[in-house]
Amino acid sequence: MTVEQIDDEVIIRLPKFVDVETLQRMINLLSLREATSRSIATQEDIDLLAKEANEGWWTKNRSRFIK
Repeated sequence: MTVEQIDDEVIIRLPKFVDVETLQRMINLLSLREATSRSIATQEDIDLLAKEANEGWWTKNRSRFIK
């Protein structure tokens, strides 16, 4: 594996025997960290958003589970 920095990019070269599924999970994590790096949301904001999303989902799907 080699890592090099050129201008404002980092280039990572891996041998082709690297497990692609594991690599994809790592890329997803890096993408998430990049996307949230400038967020000013607090943990309370995130918890509230998650609660609202879960309640909305349950309202729409309740009839599928409770008959």
